[in-house]
Amino acid sequence: MKTTFLRQAHFPLMLLPAVLPLPLLAAEDGSDTMVVSAAPRSGLSELDTPAAVSVVTGDDMRQAAPRVNLSETLARVPGLQIQNRQNYAQDLQLSVRGFGSRSTYGVRGLRIYVDGIPATMPDGQGQTSNIDIGSIDHVEVLRGPFSALYGNASGGVINVETQTGQQPTTVEAASWYGSYGSWRNSVKASGATGDGTQAGDVSYTVSASRFTTHGYRDHSAAQKNLGNAKLGVQLNDVSRLTLLFNSVHIDAQDPGGLTPEQWRDNPRQVVSNVSLYDTRKTVDQTQGGLHYQREMSENDDLSVMVYAGVRETTQFQSIPASIQATPSHPGGVISLTRHYQGIDTRWTHRDTLFSIPLTLTGGLDYETMTERRKGYENFTVTNGVYDYGTQGSLRRNERNLMWNLDPYLQTAWQLSSKLSLEAGVRFSTVNFDSDDHYITASNGDDSGDARYHKWLPAASLKYAFDSSWNAYLSAGRGFETPTINELSYRSGGLSGLNLDLKPATSDTLELGSKKRIGNGLISAALFQTDTQDEIVTDTSSGGRTTYKNAGETRRRGLELGLDQQFAYDWRLKMAYTLLDARYRTNACGDNSCDGNRIPGIARNMAYAGVEYAPEQGWYAGAELRYMSNIAADDENEVKAPSYTVTSLNSGYKWLVQNWRVDLSGRVDNLFDRNYVGSVIVNESNGRYFEPAPGRNYSVGLNVSYAFQ
Repeated sequence: MKTTFLRQAHFPLMLLPAVLPLPLLAAEDGSDTMVVSAAPRSGLSELDTPAAVSVVTGDDMRQAAPRVNLSETLARVPGLQIQNRQNYAQDLQLSVRGFGSRSTYGVRGLRIYVDGIPATMPDGQGQTSNIDIGSIDHVEVLRGPFSALYGNASGGVINVETQTGQQPTTVEAASWYGSYGSWRNSVKASGATGDGTQAGDVSYTVSASRFTTHGYRDHSAAQKNLGNAKLGVQLNDVSRLTLLFNSVHIDAQDPGGLTPEQWRDNPRQVVSNVSLYDTRKTVDQTQGGLHYQREMSENDDLSVMVYAGVRETTQFQSIPASIQATPSHPGGVISLTRHYQGIDTRWTHRDTLFSIPLTLTGGLDYETMTERRKGYENFTVTNGVYDYGTQGSLRRNERNLMWNLDPYLQTAWQLSSKLSLEAGVRFSTVNFDSDDHYITASNGDDSGDARYHKWLPAASLKYAFDSSWNAYLSAGRGFETPTINELSYRSGGLSGLNLDLKPATSDTLELGSKKRIGNGLISAALFQTDTQDEIVTDTSSGGRTTYKNAGETRRRGLELGLDQQFAYDWRLKMAYTLLDARYRTNACGDNSCDGNRIPGIARNMAYAGVEYAPEQGWYAGAELRYMSNIAADDENEVKAPSYTVTSLNSGYKWLVQNWRVDLSGRVDNLFDRNYVGSVIVNESNGRYFEPAPGRNYSVGLNVSYAFQ
């Protein structure tokens, strides 16, 4: 898999960076080179960044919203397909330009960061369950070629930054109550001593919340406890240390999917095995991190990020006991313990060369995860009587190790007052090793290992017509290795790891333009991505999903975005995505699907939202979301129908001396549409559909007090 950079880089634009230092800047950094971050400290913005990037503020995400799921507000981001499964045992379904659409649970193919700590493991498997919307400062979503510079499985990048405490000290309490027995209570405290520039200055933000729901569907109740803390200490005039802590506990029932016929008959039902085996999941995750930043000189900065965490998961699946009778079957109860840690160290230098301003950044990223995976029967037998939904005999026991070691370089050149060049390269090495400790006469040794290498180059050329309008051309190469779960099973019930599964490699070309109009921003991007050996779902049945390489695929699309403030208190937000994602070779075996749409991806998505939001008094908003039909299988024989849903919200804000009170209410799916919230791709039993709720209501109250 090794090859030289010049052989990998098919784009002439990359010839100059090939002989110059080219660093990648990780998502949490605040230096002045182009990267996902648009935080005020970096001086970057959606306008100036030469890539398709959208920034959503935490205040927008909390405005008259439940503050439970990212899907509540990120649907306004072009190119991002984010859907609520109504299943807290399986997380949200996210895809960026189609990357991640195959995921039957959790997040695949995307890189997610929270305050610089990856929520995506080294193998590319991630989750959003530990993100606290109540303490978010902003969320950045990067699409296109430059996302590849974040390493393995970076079809897109979602970077979450939480609030840094400021004066005055503020305490806040919030409650929200909604349909289906749903409620959330939360508290938050933030503040600072000093302005953060003097030695000894301290800032802090601490939050905690509890969410509970009976669930829209039968057997879909859940509860979630979430805590987040961020403590910053100014060590001296040139260095700062930030301590990070996050913990989440989830207990959730798993309602599973429905066939199209079952969905039309009663979308709230579950199949009988779901109740019989009491399908459910428990998750406990705790992590911490230290971020050290130092100005080494006027032109040099050092950043070191160190983190570690543990995630424990127990999941009961609805796999019939008769299927588990197969000697090689791993059972219907999954027990996982994952220890993960990493360090990202980088140096940024600003200088001039032949009077040309430039920025160079170089670093090394190391991540590792050790997993103990056990499988048990999801039943016990006493005197010939079966007790389903209980942990039984051991059927699987293995230790998995996954790590990556990635050096990276990036450079930014201001070639003239109007023309700038940014380029980078990352050499990614991903290693997987599995030791099987459950070996019997009828269940052989499934141990194995695999290692993947890839050069990941990217470059972008931007031309500024004036200070409010620019255009850019970018190109890059990314790759995506199989996750541990995708390597775990082979098709046809065969034993052993799926080591024939190869990493996918993607080449992307993007042309975009951005224009500031008054207090608004309009953006457009055209792109094409050609992928070799795309990893797609092969079969999904009995709690076991297998994967295969699909040969060649192509994604072509258009993204349009508008965020316009007018008449001071009014704001209009619009987004449109056209994405034509198709197989270019046959991925369906005997039944040809060459030219078929890749399942799980909507061809058209649209969003429109208008709000009247003064600083105090009455406010109101309305949203409209459209999603075209989504193919559920490779053959494109089953499609989730298109839908349009509407939401309304209103509230009143009181500002009385040091008190701030916000009372709000909203109605979602105003016209009570019956639609499919998400699709389980290639579900072998035909239970592709995860229904969304009908018309539902909620109210919220937020009270804060500032000590001045």
